[in-house]
Amino acid sequence: MRVFIASICLSVMLFGCGAGKGKVNDLAINLPIDAHIDLSNVVDDKAPVVINPGRFTVETVTYRLPRVVQGTYSVSDFGKYVEDFKAIDYDGNAMPANKVDDNSWTIENAKSLDKITYNVNDTYDIETKGGIGEEQPFSPSGTNIEPENYVLNLHGFIGYFDSLRSNQYKLDVTAPADFVRTSALQNTSSSTGDDGKYITSSYIAPRYFDITDNPMMYGNLDVEEFQVGDIKIVLSVYSPNKVHTAASLKETVFKMMKAQKAYLGDINSTPRYDIYLYLSEGKEDSPKGFGALEHHTSTVVVLPEAMDEAALAESMIDVVSHEFFHIVTPLSVHSEDVHYFDYNNPTFSKHLWMYEGVTEYFATLFQIDQGLVEKEDFYNKIMGKIQASKAYNDAMSFTIMSENVLKAPYKDQYINVYQKGALIGMCIDILMREESNGNRGILSLMKELSNKYGKNKPFEDDKLIAEITEMTYPSIGEFLNTHVVGDLPIRYEDFFEKVGLEIGETKIKANYIILNNAPIVSGDGQKGTIFFTEAALQNSFWVEQGVQANDVIESINGTEVTLMNANQVLQEVFMWKPGKDIEVKLNRNGEEIVIKTTTTQGYTTGKGLIEKEDATEEQVALRKAWMKG
Repeated sequence: MRVFIASICLSVMLFGCGAGKGKVNDLAINLPIDAHIDLSNVVDDKAPVVINPGRFTVETVTYRLPRVVQGTYSVSDFGKYVEDFKAIDYDGNAMPANKVDDNSWTIENAKSLDKITYNVNDTYDIETKGGIGEEQPFSPSGTNIEPENYVLNLHGFIGYFDSLRSNQYKLDVTAPADFVRTSALQNTSSSTGDDGKYITSSYIAPRYFDITDNPMMYGNLDVEEFQVGDIKIVLSVYSPNKVHTAASLKETVFKMMKAQKAYLGDINSTPRYDIYLYLSEGKEDSPKGFGALEHHTSTVVVLPEAMDEAALAESMIDVVSHEFFHIVTPLSVHSEDVHYFDYNNPTFSKHLWMYEGVTEYFATLFQIDQGLVEKEDFYNKIMGKIQASKAYNDAMSFTIMSENVLKAPYKDQYINVYQKGALIGMCIDILMREESNGNRGILSLMKELSNKYGKNKPFEDDKLIAEITEMTYPSIGEFLNTHVVGDLPIRYEDFFEKVGLEIGETKIKANYIILNNAPIVSGDGQKGTIFFTEAALQNSFWVEQGVQANDVIESINGTEVTLMNANQVLQEVFMWKPGKDIEVKLNRNGEEIVIKTTTTQGYTTGKGLIEKEDATEEQVALRKAWMKG
């Protein structure tokens, strides 16, 4: 999972990331479970679902939808979106079905059970906003049911019987004939209804895990398919107002994934990778949790439609590259908690520093390694992660936090996996480069772990650090036990010294609304206005425009700015890039000030990474090995 974070004004905005162990089979014959989602008969954004499990040989069965899905680290409770749940016997009569919790129904006299039926409400329309990363559910794992678009994260529609998670599923989806359909599941056949208005597409999932691991998107989509080496990329885009298209994003995605393939080298990959991009309108019933959720061969992404082309391209690189790197971990290297995932009573691995942190580090490092960004931008991103990590508990064991990620106080620290977790990966990388004279890094370690385990063999959680130490160097084990298992904060200066860098005051690029991880605007609750603070005077762009502290922002590009809509409007400002035509109207003590200009890059002075003038040849060589492989 990747949440895309932008701190703006009065709140924190998120742009924001298995099958169970087998039990005795309840069926006399191990038949496929037939599931049917009917998108031709949707009423009030509710889609009918029918589940036919075959004939049971036991008296009582329990059917569940997931409480938690893989790749997310919060409770989703997909059963809450199910209505009109019915159990039907072979004579067509309703049977008692006891709802035992938010996600589970128990059915007695199961030998007489023919099928179950229910309606599924979508999550986008009624999504609730929690704290950081706590949309319910996180939007990229959610569902959308509306006339123009259907986001089919199948774990939101289809559940499982406790002991039948290893059974094959046959899934039929009926939808209007003019819908575009994209699916990561194999389409085995299609049939058209008698009136020609609807088509039923049939898919096969080897087990319930494959239901949860293969999303779909139906509707008025824009789709581009292209090859990156031996991988077929399928990019599906839904932009409600046709602001963006798959064609306009194709070159960005192609360049990014080509660079990722080059960076990964010979690590195992997939023959096809699907990217589903839903662009949110920003309305009350639009999804609010921006970011992405990984699957083995696909990712679902939700981002704001209001982004301009350059900002959307940058976000896609940051967010989608993170998800694609999950083919390394946890998809190829994972613990028993992941491999035998329990959707309703999950346990979590101690190693989120690896699953999410190392993945985020790869998504940052590959850009400098493959020449997609300049080294100053790479330095700024690393420094930004250091500064952002300080907002969380820097003296908390990462392994304890990971294992207890759904519980307080640890759940509020989860977002730090994208900050300190990535920095942990960086430190291991630099240490391994130092120990091996530049020849080995954390990517080579992950390749070795992938070769040892792979997607079908989990590692033992408590033995991983000892294994990594044995595969690498004693210094790696000491680092992990001190700073990851232990709670001693990391002195990043010590690692930068190894590569001839230091932290100091320097000129750095400034965002148009955030400065040194803090907003340059504030709000007046009594007047309902938004105004520039003294911090704006540290941003060279706004200084050049003549902005003064306490200037009230009346409108931006024709949109009035109030406390009520500030987050939405300033979110767009956060995404501005140089070269954008803007008009900002200010009120300065009753006088209207109009700024009408084209944005240029602003700068500020702040803490950043600086290349030491007296760096030794060994330090410079190690820096090159670190950044360029």
